[in-house]
Amino acid sequence: MPSFDIVSEFDQHEATNAVDQANREVQSRFDFKGVDASFRLEGDSVHLEAEVDFQLKQMLDVLRNRLIARGIDARCMDINEPELSGVKARQTVTLKQGLDAAEAKDIVKRIKASKAKVQAQIQGEKVRVTGKKRDDLQGIMALLRSEEGPDLPLQFDNFRD
Repeated sequence: MPSFDIVSEFDQHEATNAVDQANREVQSRFDFKGVDASFRLEGDSVHLEAEVDFQLKQMLDVLRNRLIARGIDARCMDINEPELSGVKARQTVTLKQGLDAAEAKDIVKRIKASKAKVQAQIQGEKVRVTGKKRDDLQGIMALLRSEEGPDLPLQFDNFRD
């Protein structure tokens, strides 16, 4: 019976490369000359540090562009509010991996609402979809990628025929 898994993950090594490239770009940009601004990756969190919050917004754009260039969907970014102190502005961006229970239930609900002849079941941080026909499964993939799909960075793997 054909099946596939719906997951939400990214390559940690590519995220490290994206943060390194963003650091290099900020250090070489003219509008950041003489400014102490940097990115720091710790696990799934990227810490941004600059002198004012306006620079943090520019740094977020740089980070988003670098992540996209390295093949990481920008929708995985969970941006926290900036912390402003006297001399420094700090912000944390969490790179989300995995589907939590509410997101998985939403995906299953969307699949059932499509009236396709498939079954969807939640298995930890992924959703397994099985059906009799390969075309039905591909229709579900198209549905989740479309505008009606969830606003999540989804990947489809483990496709079995």
